[in-house]
Amino acid sequence: MSGHSKWHNIQAKKGKADAARGKVFTKLGRELLIAVKEGGPDPAGNSKLKGVIAKCKAANMPNDTINNAIKKAGASNENYEEITYEGYGPCGVAVIVEAATDNKNRTAADVRHAFDKSGGNLGTSGCVSYMFNKKGMLVIEKQTAPMEEEDLMMLAVESGAEDFEALDEVYEIITDPSDFTNVREKLEEAGVTFLEAEVQMIPTTTVSLDESGAEKMERLIERLEDLDDVSNVYHNWEE
Repeated sequence: MSGHSKWHNIQAKKGKADAARGKVFTKLGRELLIAVKEGGPDPAGNSKLKGVIAKCKAANMPNDTINNAIKKAGASNENYEEITYEGYGPCGVAVIVEAATDNKNRTAADVRHAFDKSGGNLGTSGCVSYMFNKKGMLVIEKQTAPMEEEDLMMLAVESGAEDFEALDEVYEIITDPSDFTNVREKLEEAGVTFLEAEVQMIPTTTVSLDESGAEKMERLIERLEDLDDVSNVYHNWEE
């Protein structure tokens, strides 16, 4: 998966999360609500909820906040629908936007506006998703790893990981979506904590942009991530 690393994106996201933690937690709270509505409040019997909890912990959401959100979700009358949008950013960059909304018309208009304003355009379902693979992504900060690199790699591979890569500051572990939960749980049992832990859309090929195109792409990503309904933004721009 070399060349497809999201770690530089994660660093940027982490900085934004520190500056706007309330907004990040609100979005994660919505994901918790959806997971509870779909499969109940017990993570032992709700794999989706278990995955969202791991994502919350990676974002440093306090356990009390997570537990309170799960309790409130069971009694909530709010109903959100998960929707995926596909489109093209500047210079034809492939973009996938995952959203959770209680008003599809509002969200579609907001997403379309972000594309239009940034020199891109919203496409039809399936127009770019064939350029991505759905994979589990686990990112571990090297200085927090409770074991040596070789031992961590062996544990990850034995648990079902497809790929293990040591970068400058982190380890990246890639899994098939069906093996993601098992790999994450085995690592958690060994005392591993994550900077990122979720199933993502990873591009099979990437494209480069000149300075002007890169600036436009950065603005598109920022506009999309600033939308309350947007959960994740994926692209094949090689930053």
